[in-house]
Amino acid sequence: MFEDSLQTKKAVIYLRVSSEEQVENFSLDTQEEICRREAQRRQYEILEVFREEGRSAKNITGRPVLIKLLEFCRKNQRTVNAVFVYRLDRLSGQTVDYLAIRKRLTEYGITLISATEPTGNSPTEKLIETMLAGFAQMDNDVRSERSRNGLRARFLSGLCIAKVPIGYQIKEGFAVKDEATFDKMKKAWDLMLTGTKSLSEMAEIMNGWGHRKFVFNKEYKLRGQTVDRLFRNKFYAGILTSSTYPEEIRGRHTPMVTEEQFYRVQAIIDARNRSGTAPAKRLKDNPDFPLRGTIKCGRCGGNLSGGWSKGRSKKYAYYICKNRCGAPSIKVQVLNDSLISFLHDISPTKQQLEVFIMVLKMRFNQNITLLRTKRERAEQEIEEQDKLLQTLIEKNLKGTYADDEFIKQIIIIKNKIEAMKEVLNASLFDKYSLDDIVIFMRAKFKDLGKTYLDAEPGVRRVLLGSICPDGLSWRYDGLSNREFSPQFQTILDSKNEDFALSTAEGSRTPDSRDENPVS
Repeated sequence: MFEDSLQTKKAVIYLRVSSEEQVENFSLDTQEEICRREAQRRQYEILEVFREEGRSAKNITGRPVLIKLLEFCRKNQRTVNAVFVYRLDRLSGQTVDYLAIRKRLTEYGITLISATEPTGNSPTEKLIETMLAGFAQMDNDVRSERSRNGLRARFLSGLCIAKVPIGYQIKEGFAVKDEATFDKMKKAWDLMLTGTKSLSEMAEIMNGWGHRKFVFNKEYKLRGQTVDRLFRNKFYAGILTSSTYPEEIRGRHTPMVTEEQFYRVQAIIDARNRSGTAPAKRLKDNPDFPLRGTIKCGRCGGNLSGGWSKGRSKKYAYYICKNRCGAPSIKVQVLNDSLISFLHDISPTKQQLEVFIMVLKMRFNQNITLLRTKRERAEQEIEEQDKLLQTLIEKNLKGTYADDEFIKQIIIIKNKIEAMKEVLNASLFDKYSLDDIVIFMRAKFKDLGKTYLDAEPGVRRVLLGSICPDGLSWRYDGLSNREFSPQFQTILDSKNEDFALSTAEGSRTPDSRDENPVS
């Protein structure tokens, strides 16, 4: 009995697969069966089986079962005689790690045995083992390089290689709109563009909409820092960036905002970070001085500020030049009344407005027809270029195209696709209802003075800016301005003659440079 126990050799089995798919295909069971058969042939008794499921061979730090195996061998080194593996690359895909593991097992007096490869302790067998471990690393490195090249090719072709932000989802390898969150996230961008919301306020609003951050499938509410990162993400403007690659690539997904809108939000956030408050909040409207910062001094060009003067029985509100240039102060009511009178006087006549609306309708319909034709052609061209792009990617991965030539071809195709996307982006007319615009113009342009009085303070500034982009000045005998905006001047220049000529020619738009303005 004692003699039998001396002759019985003890061993353990280590099994590993590198992906969950192999686990589902029962690759571990196949490995175990082959290892047990080899152990039985060599007359080893199996004490325990260590199964590592879905783990990479790149290093041992992310493989807890292997670490558990080594600790088991250390504690039971007087009992365990051998470790069986299906192949040597099951232990590690890195030669250095493999040799370190083998050295440790040798120190414990434990033999490493491959069930499918020649292994042993003779010099020749050790050399063969090292060569096999080297081949395993080379195979691992080649697959990693192919994977990296594939990711770079995907990135250069405008496809997402990382997690997409809120508002998008990955579907069949493409970033597409997430119907549940896209419109809400677009609304969040619109709110940020107003300049009235801080990041913490936006986080509260977006949490109320149900937006959440997910980390390892765990749900967290949004905070100001998270919202800041969202609005810094160029993905929303249709641009792909990566911490791995230096290029910024035009993505093949649908942008949520234009680049202009994206950078306007960046400026708003940067200004808030410098001051601690949103820019619009620093310009908070004072109901006592609604034109403060809007009207300029006619002498020095500085903005008018507001202040109170104490009389014998009450206080009086005045506008004064912020530069203290010596210009006389202006009573608030005097300036307000002058502005309303000025807006009333420059309101377009009914004839001017109706002629402009007729010209607008005609030009609108002409552009709609033209843009739809161009869009159809652009969509066909993009589809053809996408197919060509996919073919190039496949050929590059197969080695048909060298990387340098592949990148040149990618750039050519992407430039064509980007040009076609510009055509699609030009079709903004589809987003607006011309009937709504006409109703708005007839109601609001009838009397600009009344429109100004009925508007909110922020809208009042927009109204004045759209009419007189260079601002209004107080010349101390009344309001004046250098020129109207081209859009407003076009309305004032609209006449029946212009409309008749435009209808006859079919393409002429009234131009304020053709005739003297009508004021």
